[in-house]
Amino acid sequence: MWRAWVIWGVAVAGYVLAVTNRTSLAAVGVDAAHRFDADASTLSMFAVLQLAVYGAMQLPIGILLDRLGTRPIIASGMALMAVGQLVMALSPNVGIAIGARMLIGAGDAAVFPSVLRIVATWFPAQRGSVMVQMTGIVGLTGQLLALAPLAALVHATTWTIAFGSIAGLCVLFAVLLALVVRNHPPNVSSDVSVNTDTGAVRIVTSTADTRVGVRATWSNPGTRLAFWSHFTTPFSGTAFIMLWGIPFLTAGEGLSPAEAAGVTTVYVVVGMALGPVMGMLSGRLPTHRSRMLVLPTVVLQLVAWLVVIAWPGPAPIWLLIAVAVAMGTGGPASMIAFDHARTHNPSHRLSTASGITNTGGFIAGLIAIFLIGAALDLQGAGTPETYTLAAFRFAFLTQVPLWLVGAFFIVLERKRTRVQMGLDAPRRRASRAR
Repeated sequence: MWRAWVIWGVAVAGYVLAVTNRTSLAAVGVDAAHRFDADASTLSMFAVLQLAVYGAMQLPIGILLDRLGTRPIIASGMALMAVGQLVMALSPNVGIAIGARMLIGAGDAAVFPSVLRIVATWFPAQRGSVMVQMTGIVGLTGQLLALAPLAALVHATTWTIAFGSIAGLCVLFAVLLALVVRNHPPNVSSDVSVNTDTGAVRIVTSTADTRVGVRATWSNPGTRLAFWSHFTTPFSGTAFIMLWGIPFLTAGEGLSPAEAAGVTTVYVVVGMALGPVMGMLSGRLPTHRSRMLVLPTVVLQLVAWLVVIAWPGPAPIWLLIAVAVAMGTGGPASMIAFDHARTHNPSHRLSTASGITNTGGFIAGLIAIFLIGAALDLQGAGTPETYTLAAFRFAFLTQVPLWLVGAFFIVLERKRTRVQMGLDAPRRRASRAR
């Protein structure tokens, strides 16, 4: 068992580095705008295209994991991120820099599914859910490394040295992962998951169940409920931590870089702390998850942001911390969506249902990042020299339609799901007048 923990530990350390790569523009967005002379819409494309590639690579990564196993895929993903960060360090213009972020997104896409496969093949099946939660919580520390430490390195040295250092660290981890990780325990001949309590053995697969198809899975209201839950809860925090949080806090609200890093750290820590709590409550409230956990999270984020936007003048630090706490609840709440997917789909559709669910958060995150950047440009505040608090407030208002649309569909699909489960009576259509 010690070997399993060593392999998992190295793989999770690689996942922490992957998250650092993913959010490495979080604290240096203003520096990136200066370096590449990029307006807000162009700057948003760094994150938008990176996330788009990450999402698009999920199915190919699943196929490759099934064919080749974890070891070559996770090492290759880390190597690809090393190339991306090296190109980012040396890129002479914005086009090449955006291409570098796309390489980082492609490499990042390989890491988390690989770690999940390690959990499935090296640990007893009944420990799976706990190990996945631990993996997610530990991985969030990568966001902390992408905040103050990276910004301090950029400002103490140069852009090239800072991002070149991350590239070197990725090369080191690519070698380490190739040396340490093994596809499955030596006593089994294939990637299987074993329940040590019952003796049940299951082949581990990472690809979507194409036999059933996306259409059949989407026809289940529980899948649609999962999609909209994942769409609505995490996008604000994604846009904040990946690109727009530090510029808003420093250039808009007037905080120092250290204070801004502190506020964003609160967002990360709250997400880490609430993950197990949300998981426990979701398990205890299987028929009330949306009403008691997901929707209150949406309302909390919406209200917190509206208060910050409406505040006369710069918001006090306690209010900015409050909005960080509100956004921090979104990540743990978004994981409830996967509970919906597991609960309302048969086992042979779980890969497809989970894939559909996961796309919800990516789509909303892409839209939010782009809309904020576009709104800044439309106000003539698309560069660090022209950022203003009023412009940022209007830009962050573009999140409101996403929350409202998402909440509407959560309520709608929750009702349909409960009807399918027999918990609610179907709505009666109004009788026609004779």
